[in-house]
Amino acid sequence: MASVEVTVRGAGIFGLSVAWACTRRGAKVRVVDPYGPGAGSSGGIVGALAPHVPENWNEKKAFQLDSLLMAEGFWARVGETGGVSPGYARTGRLQPLADEAAIALARTRAEGAEALWQGRAHWEVIPAEGLSGLSPQTPSGMLIRDTLTARMCPRRACAALVAALEVSGVEIVTEAPDAGAVVWATGWKGLHDLTEALGRKVGDGVKGQAVLLRYAAQDDPQLFVDGLHIVPHADGTVAIGSTSERDFDDPLSVDDQCQALVDRAYAAVPALHGAAVLERWAGVRPRARSRAPLLGAWPGRAGHFVANGGFKIGFGMAPKVGEVMADLVLEGRDAIPAGFGFDALR
Repeated sequence: MASVEVTVRGAGIFGLSVAWACTRRGAKVRVVDPYGPGAGSSGGIVGALAPHVPENWNEKKAFQLDSLLMAEGFWARVGETGGVSPGYARTGRLQPLADEAAIALARTRAEGAEALWQGRAHWEVIPAEGLSGLSPQTPSGMLIRDTLTARMCPRRACAALVAALEVSGVEIVTEAPDAGAVVWATGWKGLHDLTEALGRKVGDGVKGQAVLLRYAAQDDPQLFVDGLHIVPHADGTVAIGSTSERDFDDPLSVDDQCQALVDRAYAAVPALHGAAVLERWAGVRPRARSRAPLLGAWPGRAGHFVANGGFKIGFGMAPKVGEVMADLVLEGRDAIPAGFGFDALR
C-alpha cells in the first residue's frame, strides 16, 4: 500500500471506528493489534446502544445523543461496503416502573426527551397491558418505552468494520512499526500504560460477565430491568448482561455471577424460563477516571493520540468518536468535548 498516514493501535470498536472515519476521508490507514480484531471487550455479546436519561443535560449526554442518531447511517454504510451485517436495529427499549413516584419521574423525563432529543426519538410512559412479545414484569403496570435505543451484535459489528476496512484497502496486522500519526485505542491495558507514562491515574479496567440465551425475539425491543440489559438479537439469541467487577484475578473467567444474571432475567421476564444457555462470556472494559471516553492528543508525545475509555457505552459512542478523532488527527481540528480530554482527569 502507499505510505501509511495513520497507524491505529488497537482493533476494538474505537480503533476500528477511527480507522474507518480516517479511511473515508482518503487517508492511508493501517490497524495494528497483536491479538486481532475484537479480541478484548469489543468481542462481547450484549450490544445495548442505550441513551442516558434525558435530564441534567451535559456534553457527554449530548455527544452520546449525536452518536446514537448517527448510528443507523454509520452501520448501514459499513455493512454495504464490506458485505457483512453488524446486526444493527433500532428496536427501542422497555423499562418497568415500580410505583407512582417512578411513573411521575418518568413522565418528567419524557418532557426532557421532547425538548432534548430533537424530535428524532421519544420517551413515553405506557401501560404494559396488551403488549405482545418480550416484556418485563412491572409492579405498577406501567413501562417506559423509548425509541432511541438500538442493538447490534458486538462481534458482528467488529467483523463488519474489518470487512469494510479491508475492502477499502486498509491493512489489519498483528505487528508493524509506527508510521504517520499514531492513534492508541488499546483498551484497559492501554489505560494502565498511560497511567505509568504520565505518572497519574488515568483509568482502569472493569470486568463484566454476560450470558447468551437461545430465544427468538429478534423484532422485540430490548429491556432494562434493575440495571440488567436483556437484548434480543437478529440471530434468535438474547443477551443478558452485565456484571461490573472492579476487583478480579482472571479477566476472562466466568463464575456463578453468570447464573445470577440468568436468574435475574428469569424473574424479570418469565417468558425466558427454559431458554438454553449458549455462552457465558467475560471481558474487561476500559473505564477512564473521568467516566467519559478519553480522547485527544497524548500529552507531551507529538503525533500520538488516544481514543480509549469506552467502558459500557463504547459502541454507542463509536460513530462520533471516529469522526472527532479524524477531525483532530487529519485536520488538526479539535471538536472533542472538554470533559473527554486529559485535563478532565486532574
